[in-house]
Amino acid sequence: MRTTVGWQSTDHSPALRRTEFDRRDLRDDDIAVRVDYCGVCHSDLHRIRGVFRDEGALVPGHEFTGTVTATGSAVTAFTPGDRVAVGTVVDSCGECAMCRAGQENYCHQGATSTYGGTDRIDGTPTRGGYSREYVLRDRFAYRLPEALDAATAAPLLCAGITMWEPMRAAGVGPGSRVAIAGLGGLGHLGVKFAAALGAEVTVLSRTPDKAADACRLGATDLLVSTDDDQLAAACGRFDLVLDTISAPHEVPPLLRLLALDGTLCVVGWPGSIPLQVMDLIYGRKKLTASGTGGRAGTAEMLAFAAEHGIGADIELLPSARVEEALTRLDRGDVRYRFVLDLADLDT
Repeated sequence: MRTTVGWQSTDHSPALRRTEFDRRDLRDDDIAVRVDYCGVCHSDLHRIRGVFRDEGALVPGHEFTGTVTATGSAVTAFTPGDRVAVGTVVDSCGECAMCRAGQENYCHQGATSTYGGTDRIDGTPTRGGYSREYVLRDRFAYRLPEALDAATAAPLLCAGITMWEPMRAAGVGPGSRVAIAGLGGLGHLGVKFAAALGAEVTVLSRTPDKAADACRLGATDLLVSTDDDQLAAACGRFDLVLDTISAPHEVPPLLRLLALDGTLCVVGWPGSIPLQVMDLIYGRKKLTASGTGGRAGTAEMLAFAAEHGIGADIELLPSARVEEALTRLDRGDVRYRFVLDLADLDT
């Protein structure tokens, strides 16, 4: 076994503890990655608090960049010293219709998540990127383009691909009218990607105080979602609304913003959403959801980000301040993504 160190939650509290634990010895198709930078995702908070299930001991982190330190005997795509990026999925069956379509994130047998999952071979729990080393199958690591900064690229592996995939599915491009509900870790990257794809982008926010940031990121407008007059004036305006709100909220007001055959895609809240069928009927509106992405989409997204100079707006913290990052994230005190520098785990 390989020993590493990371930050672990055991009591549903953001007060994570530094812990030493084992990674598996490298299999033939494995690589070992020194984790350099790991983004702090709102779903980390959900998982720590047991929103999905009571998971006990948990090492979070599923959007990280790092450096290959060792490779298995069958690995040819990577060599030690290569810069890589790792996202939310580290294995899948590879055989079902979803995997064959490049959507390993929807594997019919269940994708293996980067943390809080179960290894498909030995049944051990997966532990995430809030750690100094990670071991995974080489096909689920991505070469990090040289044009991308390793710290600002880390959130692309969850927040970035989560916004990218529904845009590509909806055919977003020049002439598209896209609204982003919520300007946080997900939303700010959504604005950047939609604008780079050529769309007209509007941010929906509860207050007007992010108007300048929205414009800087590439949006052409900001609508205050608590202003009924502004919402009424925007009725039927958008082809796609990406809902990044990470707390329970009303969906019908967002549906009313859609044009004929428009789509509302929920990416921020994993819980239930009250809805009446009549909310969809008028305008033939579509309600969908999306979670992370497959290997093909992630590689495409990284290449696009490199071409257009897209990275997250981050606040970089040493990993020992992980409790501060989680606590501030919980109250929305970040613009727009915390990233942990794991180098302090060497001391």
